[in-house]
Amino acid sequence: MIRIAIVGDIGSGKSYVAKCFGFPVFNADLEVAKIYKNNKKVFQKLKKELPLYFESFPVKKKEIIHAILSNKRNLKKIIKIIHFEVRKKMYNFLKKNKDKKFVVLDIPLLLENKINKKKDVLIFVESKKSEILKRLKKRKNFNMKILNNFKKIQLSLDLKKRKSQFIIKNNFKKKTVKIRAKEIIKTLI
Repeated sequence: MIRIAIVGDIGSGKSYVAKCFGFPVFNADLEVAKIYKNNKKVFQKLKKELPLYFESFPVKKKEIIHAILSNKRNLKKIIKIIHFEVRKKMYNFLKKNKDKKFVVLDIPLLLENKINKKKDVLIFVESKKSEILKRLKKRKNFNMKILNNFKKIQLSLDLKKRKSQFIIKNNFKKKTVKIRAKEIIKTLI
């Protein structure tokens, strides 16, 4: 199995690019949302670690935002609790898809949390800063302070780009991205 790992800036369209490959995708952001909604143990850990911010199950986005904005150390505490569960879900995904030739990992903090393996094929998604900001502002609950807090814990884009074997320039046109994805797959086969 070849693991394709998608890396890049917040809002650059990593999930969009991941889907364009046409292989099973592990989307960490979707898994995190499910964990907040369905995992009572995670809620209990968050409530124990940050009792001022988490009141009732399921975990609400506004509670997470309030915790992150109140104290910059809270983000790391939340990530520590959540990423343990995300890793378990990723291992289950990999086990379920072990017979597939390719899988795609869409995990925003892949390199930061050392989830990648040496043989993973890293693909850097490059988008125009103006386009990224325009897209982020359309998101529900967009908050510049939260965005900046996440950027502080991420590796630099230059480093991610240097570590990547391929670059996809995402102009948010599916046809262009799919063509580039096919070129990359041909190279890997």
